[in-house]
Amino acid sequence: MYAIQEDPKIELIQGREIAMSPASIKHILIQRNLSGILWQFLRGKKCQVLTEAEVIFDEDNHFIPDLIVVCDPDKIKKNNIDGAPDFIVEVLSPSTHRRDITIKKEIYEKYGVKEYWIISPKDEAIEVYILRNGKYELDNIYHHFDEEDWAALSKSEKAEQQLSLKISLYDDLEIQVKEIFE
Repeated sequence: MYAIQEDPKIELIQGREIAMSPASIKHILIQRNLSGILWQFLRGKKCQVLTEAEVIFDEDNHFIPDLIVVCDPDKIKKNNIDGAPDFIVEVLSPSTHRRDITIKKEIYEKYGVKEYWIISPKDEAIEVYILRNGKYELDNIYHHFDEEDWAALSKSEKAEQQLSLKISLYDDLEIQVKEIFE
């Protein structure tokens, strides 16, 4: 049996329509794991976690990030998000990699997205960027290690690794890196 393909998702990037390719299963699992963790934490709170929501930054830039958190309920419209979310995650894929780390990152910075995560399924790594004084600064890079890779690290290399991370918006939410990549 074959799945019926819906109309492709389209992003408007610098005024150009870009068709989005279907995501890999690993991409979808990462997105699901992180959204589940955030949804559980945010239940009953003001902020909302959304996946695959269209975000309208301006007339030339309408993106569909993999995951967002929006804390201003006035930005949440019936069919889209009007304005910058507080937090955005992009899970890299071969077709989006370049745009996610260049153009999209620049637009997110310009419009004041407070925190931006770039997740590499291939490297099982998360780059965390925090907006400070209107510019993104790389806060840290977090890696998931399988047992074999962890065993190969020296004692000092293990001590340098951070196996959990937080979203800067929430001091009381600590996420284990391995849970994102399970």
